[in-house]
Amino acid sequence: MVPKLNSGRARFVLTQIDQILAWEQCKDAERETRFVELGRYLCEVRAGQYWRLEGLKSFDVFLEKRFPESRRKAYYLMSIHEHLPPKAKHVLAQVGWSKGLEIAKLARRDGQSFDCATWLHKARHLPKEQFKQAVEKELTGKETEPWDIIHFKLYKSQIPVIEQAVETAALMLGSDKSRGYCLEMICADFLAGANLDNQNPETLLFSMKRYFRLLPRPQQQAFLAEVVPFASKCETRRETLVGVWTQTHTSVSANKS
Repeated sequence: MVPKLNSGRARFVLTQIDQILAWEQCKDAERETRFVELGRYLCEVRAGQYWRLEGLKSFDVFLEKRFPESRRKAYYLMSIHEHLPPKAKHVLAQVGWSKGLEIAKLARRDGQSFDCATWLHKARHLPKEQFKQAVEKELTGKETEPWDIIHFKLYKSQIPVIEQAVETAALMLGSDKSRGYCLEMICADFLAGANLDNQNPETLLFSMKRYFRLLPRPQQQAFLAEVVPFASKCETRRETLVGVWTQTHTSVSANKS
């Protein structure tokens, strides 16, 4: 049954959704700008030894105080300003921290030959994910699929098990594979085994396809060498059964007539 439309309430709810989404976009844009500023200030603190004002012994001690969870984040923020040419630094606030980090990768690789104007133009006009993909293609020469970073908490007792599983997968897949690919292989292997018991052929097929794609080329060829003849036999058997069924069905129909 279709509910009666409450126009007033519907308009209010839809407006609230739009406002929250707009607020989120503003917060993301503000975060990009503020992280650029934070990186610049951290560089200045290190250069001017401002930590002495608080009676601290070194810049590392200063970072431990401000970033108790991980100093890596601070150095990450600073890396943009350390590798970009002055022209790019002046417009970092416009392109944002995430794009600035990608530009810094190119500047670090190219040095004095870095084409700053071209990449700044792309940074201004391309969405963030498209720009990341463009930089990745420039650095590796390969097209990359969209990606994301997943955050979740692990207990310290769990880390050795996960590290060992990823390292074992890397030995199977090859050292050139990322940790993300290794983790995907582990998950695909688990899904394939789990769905053998659950009798879910679609999920099993999906897992096997992903698993096959992650295998090194020699293992892919070995797998195909076994599967293709088996598939041919299955197809021949299927055609035979279909022929028998068709003949039987025709004979039964003729007898009924």
